[in-house]
Amino acid sequence: MKVHYNLQDLPPFKNGVITTGAFDGVHKGHQKIIGRMQEIANEINGETIIITFHPHPRKITSSIPGEIKQLTSLQERIHLLENAGVDHLVVVPFDYHFSNLSAQGYVETFLVANFKPHTIIVGYDHRFGKGRLGNFEMLQNLGVQFKFQVEQINEQLVDNEIISSTHIREYLTEKNIDKANELLDYAYFFEGFIVRGNQIGRTIGFPTANLHINDEEKLIPSNGVYAVRVKGTCFKERILDGMMNIGVRPTVDGHKKVIEVNIFEFDEDIYEQTITVMVYDYIRGEVKFNGLDALKEQLNKDVISAKTILQAHPLF
Repeated sequence: MKVHYNLQDLPPFKNGVITTGAFDGVHKGHQKIIGRMQEIANEINGETIIITFHPHPRKITSSIPGEIKQLTSLQERIHLLENAGVDHLVVVPFDYHFSNLSAQGYVETFLVANFKPHTIIVGYDHRFGKGRLGNFEMLQNLGVQFKFQVEQINEQLVDNEIISSTHIREYLTEKNIDKANELLDYAYFFEGFIVRGNQIGRTIGFPTANLHINDEEKLIPSNGVYAVRVKGTCFKERILDGMMNIGVRPTVDGHKKVIEVNIFEFDEDIYEQTITVMVYDYIRGEVKFNGLDALKEQLNKDVISAKTILQAHPLF
């Protein structure tokens, strides 16, 4: 996949089959759109082109932009879209000026002028232009004028529920990890940089990797204990099972929020390494135990729970 960051340097696309959107999460609904793009491109000997925006449009249009949390960073989206077999990804800077393009101006001066599309694929709820006034019917009419085809993909459902990034965020926040992963079609993941903690876990037989999250916009699941898998260069291409705690550790200090991962059958020095944590399911909430012995007893139970969960969840 070729990634383009400058509209002035775009190549002449051949029979471009395009779609636009944030593609946050690259979930099953997005994958359906990509699959249809590829079908059409194969029929017309064309190229698939996804146009995405950075930063996320809601960061510009929202009155409280700091509350916007994303399922995937730009680099993670690039990786997922490349794995999906997209030919071109165009990353467009989204700013106040761009958000104020009229619907017709968006199509004429942006889509047609830069991409000369053969076909535009949109989702069932696609809106565009200032005030989100552009819709599928308008795009069809403009397609007649500017000589491009338009196709709409109906909503994608799982258990009669529409697949959307918003619903996935809600499920992650509500600790319904299994449902979020079903809609994503992969285990939700995030990256963390391993820092030194107070090493209390090591004294009771549960050493942990304490994580610092660099991406402030990344959605992190709610407090609690989770079954996870981890990967990273420090593991030499292995994917290892473990459990993760997110919270303030009320039994230990109860003040500072931490993210710590106990990696099963692993006790090597991996400080200052970056790892990816893949979240498979929620085990329990935070509890204040009556001392470290009671905590250790519960952690042994958590290990059994995590291993049972992971055994039932093959690698995505």
